[in-house]
Amino acid sequence: MRLFTTTAGIRCYLKQHRQGLEVGLVPTMGALHAGHLSLIKQAKTQNKIVIVSIFVNPLQFAPTEDFQQYPRQLEQDRQLCEKVGVDAIVAPTAAEMGIISTTDSELTQVVPPPSMTSVLCGRSRIGHFQGVATIVTKLLNLIQPERAYFGEKDAQQLAIIQRLVEDLKLPVQIVPCPIVRESFGLAYSSRNQYLTPEQKEQAQVLYRGLAKAKNLFSLGERDRTPLINIVKQEISTVPAFQVEYLELVEPRTLIPLEQVAETGLLAIAAKIDSTRLIDNIILRNRQPIVAIDGPAGAGKSTVTRVVAQQLGLLYLDTGAMYRAVTWLVLQSGIALDDESAIAELVSQCQIKFVENQQNESSPQILINDYDVTQAIRSMEVTAQVSAIAALHSVRTELVRQQQNIGKKGGIVAEGRDIGTNVFPDAELKIFLTASVQERARRRLLELQKQGQENVTLEQLENLIQERDMSDSNRTFAPLRKAIDAVEIQTDNLSIVEVTNQIISLYKQQLTTNNHK
Repeated sequence: MRLFTTTAGIRCYLKQHRQGLEVGLVPTMGALHAGHLSLIKQAKTQNKIVIVSIFVNPLQFAPTEDFQQYPRQLEQDRQLCEKVGVDAIVAPTAAEMGIISTTDSELTQVVPPPSMTSVLCGRSRIGHFQGVATIVTKLLNLIQPERAYFGEKDAQQLAIIQRLVEDLKLPVQIVPCPIVRESFGLAYSSRNQYLTPEQKEQAQVLYRGLAKAKNLFSLGERDRTPLINIVKQEISTVPAFQVEYLELVEPRTLIPLEQVAETGLLAIAAKIDSTRLIDNIILRNRQPIVAIDGPAGAGKSTVTRVVAQQLGLLYLDTGAMYRAVTWLVLQSGIALDDESAIAELVSQCQIKFVENQQNESSPQILINDYDVTQAIRSMEVTAQVSAIAALHSVRTELVRQQQNIGKKGGIVAEGRDIGTNVFPDAELKIFLTASVQERARRRLLELQKQGQENVTLEQLENLIQERDMSDSNRTFAPLRKAIDAVEIQTDNLSIVEVTNQIISLYKQQLTTNNHK
C-alpha cells in the first residue's frame, strides 16, 4: 500500500497502475472506524483499485466548531487501511488542496442548491455543505474514480453529493452504504471518541427512537406527526440530550414531507454535553427486493423465476433487457463496433415489463412500446448479446432502468452484480453458487439432452473455470458476493430445496424488518 501527500504523487500512481482498471474512492476525514471499513469493503467488491482519502477539511468547519480538536491519527489509519487491503491513501495538506484561505472571496467554491443546504444540519452549520461539495469535487477531479463511497449516516451530505454529480455531469457513480452501528445501536462516528462510557450508553436512545418510528411505519403509519412524536417521546427519557432537529424529508431532494408516499428519511441531530450526534433511518413504502447473484451455471435463472412466481413478485429478467437492446441495435443497422452510436440509441430507449396474459410467470418485454418477447430469443440476437452487454455505456443505462423499475420494489432479480451494484439496498441478497464439478455435471446433462455427445466433463470444467475467472476479473461489474449476502451452496440440492431456502429467508427478513 502507498501513502501520498501530494496531488502529483497520486496522479502518477494512477497513471502507472490504472491501465483500464476500475477505481473506487472512499473520501474520509480520518479517525477511521467500522463505518469507514464497511465503505472500503464495499469498494473492494466492485473495483480493482481502492483509494482512501484522508483530509480534515477546514472549509466544512465553522469557527465555533471542533476543527482543531477533530481526531487526527494518520499512522493508525494507515495501518488499518493496509490491513484491509487498500491500495493507496492520499492525505494532502490544505495547501496541497488549494486552500490558502477559507474565506469565500479568496477561494473558488462549489455551491450546492440552497434548498438542500438550508435544511437539517444546514440550518446551524452555515457554509458546511459548500465546503464539503468543494473538497469532494476536487477529490473526484483528482482521482477520477469510477465509483465513490459515502455512508448513509451522513444522509444530507450523500444527497448533496448525488445532486452535485448529477448536475455537473461528473462521470462517477456515487454508492450509498448502509449505516454501521455499535452493538447497542449507536451509529459509528469519529466524534464518538468524545463520549464518556455513560454518554455512549445514553446515546442508544437515538436509535431506539428511530427504530420505534420504523416499527410504527411498518404497521401502516405514513403521516409525519405520529412518526416524529414517537421519536420525541423516546428521546425525552434521556434529559441529557438536546434535540437540534427531528425531520421527515424526501431522501434525494431533502424536501420536507407531511406523508411518506414511497420513501422518507427520518433524520435527527442532538447534543449531549458538547458532542453533536446525527442519525437517521430510511422508511420505504415498497415491497421487498430479492437480489440473487452467483457464477454461471449455479441455477440462478431457474431459481429466480420460481421464487418470483411463488412469492407473487415480478421476475426482473435482466438478461432479457440486454437482449432487447441488442435487438434494437440490430434493427437500427448501427455497426456493432460503433459504441458512441449504440450509447446514443440505448440512452433514449425505454424498456418495460408487462403482465403476460398467456403466461403469468413470464412477463412480456417491450422496448419503445414494441413487444419483443419472442424476437429477442432469435439466433441473431443470441450471437451478439454478449458483445453488446459488455459495453460500459449499455450496462450503465440498463442499470439505471433496472433501478427505476425497482423503485417500488416487489421484484426478484438475478445476475452477477445485482446485490452489489444494481440494488445494494435490496432487503434480501442471495449468492447462489456450486462447485465447478457440479456446474459442469449439470451442463453436461443439458447438452446430452440436446443430443450433443461430443463434449467431455473435463472440457466443461475448464470452460467454467475460465468463465469464473473472466467474470470475477472483468473491469466493469465483476462477479462479487455482496458483504451482506447469504451464500447458498447448491451442490446436492434440488431446485425445490434451493427455492424453499430462499422463500424461508425472505419470510424471516420480512419478520425481522417489521420488528426492528
